[in-house]
Parts: sequence; structure tokens; C-alpha cells
Amino acid sequence: MLTLYGFDVSNYHNMLKLGFALKGVEYTQVDTYPNQTKEYLQICPTGKVPALKTDHGVLIETNVILEYIDAMSEKNPLYPKDSFESARVKELVKMIELYIELPARRCHTEAFWGVPVHENTKKEVKRALFNGMQSLSRAASFKPYVAGDTFSAADIFFLYSVDLASSVAKKLFDVDLFEHAPGSKELMKRLNEMPEVIAISEARKAATPAFHAYLKEAFKSS
Repeated sequence: MLTLYGFDVSNYHNMLKLGFALKGVEYTQVDTYPNQTKEYLQICPTGKVPALKTDHGVLIETNVILEYIDAMSEKNPLYPKDSFESARVKELVKMIELYIELPARRCHTEAFWGVPVHENTKKEVKRALFNGMQSLSRAASFKPYVAGDTFSAADIFFLYSVDLASSVAKKLFDVDLFEHAPGSKELMKRLNEMPEVIAISEARKAATPAFHAYLKEAFKSS
């Protein structure tokens, strides 16, 4: 039995939901926001989400869990069998996470919830997103998928990282990140048309009011 801890507005959580859906692997979801309670820290050592409880123990970190899910079923492989091609997909996943998702996250509070961040932070993020998207353009294929002609884990990270990063870039800097990576806008459209992605998007919309209430309390207490 697999138990996934997380919430439906989290992009990392939704990466795993898409992985589960494509692989046809069943799991139970326990709605959980990041927290430092004694009970949850006994499950997840960082108190973050997502976390996956398995019969053998708990796994954290989205890329690690995706690899675990992929190994459970031969259906719709997320990583190529060839060792070099598999390493290339993992490289692209790491590039998207480190150079696009994480910099953009520093400005999420202002872009999405109106809580300002320092101007120096915004300058750093703008530069990082510009460099990150150009780096991805040089490393990726977009023919039509991130790693080539086959869907992979890199596309899952692209979908749920670049969508948020592009919103940050547009709202705060009036920059279209997709212009810096030819083929990326077409890929984003293709991915958002997948039935599994549409279902996850609907769940995300339904969960958003509760998440906003949670954030309101969190910002108030901080």
C-alpha cells in the first residue's frame, strides 16, 4: 500500500499525481500541508511534502519518488532504459528544478499572494530565470518533448515548474520566458491537453480556497 502525503495545489505533489496516473499505480492520498508536528515528523523527517509511505519505509524528494514509481510498472516509462539517455533525462529534471523552479519560488509570495519580496531578490530572480530558461533551451530538445520524441519525467517537471515560473516572470517582470526557449510554449500547450493533466488541474482548482485560507493564517502568524 502506498500513501502519498501532500495537497492538490502543490506543484511537486501534482508531479507525483501525474506520475501515478500515467504509470497506473494505485495509492491513497492524505491531504497534508507542510508542518513540523511531532506526528508528521515521525513520517517525514523534514516536515515537507510530498512524502510517500511505502511498505518498506518513507521516501521524500519528488525526483526520487518519480524514479521509484517508474520502476514499479513498465507502463508509460518515465526514464529511458538506455543508461546515458536516462541520465540525460535526470540531468534535465535537475536543471529545471535548480535553475527555474527554485529561483521563481523566491518570488511566489509577491506574484501569487501580494506579499512583497525585496527588490534585490527580484533582480536576482529575474536574472536567474532568464539564464535558466536559456540554459534549458540549449540543453533540451522540444522535438516535441523536453528530451526528444518521447515523453519523460523531464516533461513532468517542465509542466509543473515552468508554468509557475512563467507566471512569476510575466507578473513581476513583464517577461515571456517561453520566448527564450523555442518550442517550449507549444510543449506546454500539448501537456496541458493531456486528460490526466486536466483532471489534476480540476482537483487543484477545487483545493485552492482551502489552501488560501491556510496561507492567510500562516502569513498572519508570521
